[in-house]
Amino acid sequence: MHPRALLLPLLLTATLTGCAGPARPTTGPAASRPPGSTPWLVSGAPSPQRPSSAPTPGAAAPLAEGTVSGTFLPFPQSARAVTYDPQVVPPGATALVDIARTARGTTVRLTARGLVPRRAYGAHLHTRPCTSIPDDAGPHYQHSADPRKPSVDPAYANPRNEVWLDFTADAAGAATVTARLDWTFDEVEPPRSLIVHAEHTRTAAGKAGMAGPRVACLTLGPR
Repeated sequence: MHPRALLLPLLLTATLTGCAGPARPTTGPAASRPPGSTPWLVSGAPSPQRPSSAPTPGAAAPLAEGTVSGTFLPFPQSARAVTYDPQVVPPGATALVDIARTARGTTVRLTARGLVPRRAYGAHLHTRPCTSIPDDAGPHYQHSADPRKPSVDPAYANPRNEVWLDFTADAAGAATVTARLDWTFDEVEPPRSLIVHAEHTRTAAGKAGMAGPRVACLTLGPR
């Protein structure tokens, strides 16, 4: 047979193979890759079509020590610092909470501005973050937890076992108050919010810890 007759089938086979593209490996990551996919998807990089999860309103990492501040606004204008009663805590009022560990325990200082002048307020640290619902902030944060809820027993609901920051605003609507504790906050479950109440805190049995309606809330967490 003439040499050109043998060469023609070989050239045809090579041409068809080139049109089909490179051969797919039978093993390794690329073997399971669907047609049209790109290498960075196989390597574990996030897909651009995958939606990112949005943060929960009002949520924040726990704060066992540090400073947090906020400007009170109605929800949902603000999820970190919420006023539930604008007549008692006017929108635009501010609060700053500073938590510091000391050689003897913990010091918590509250500085407030823009409140109703000469008005009495109750304030405590609570167990859960703020939401649009005042009661969602949970009960008072306690060093030794009262097994009965709500806690109205003076043996548990007192300024030595809880963090009470009651104050009366001055003529300019400002106040600074400090609570000094001989214990420290739990690193995993520290207090999660400051609740401002409409009245000073009561101390009598059966009413201990009560301070009227919850009128504002500041979620505690890093800035």
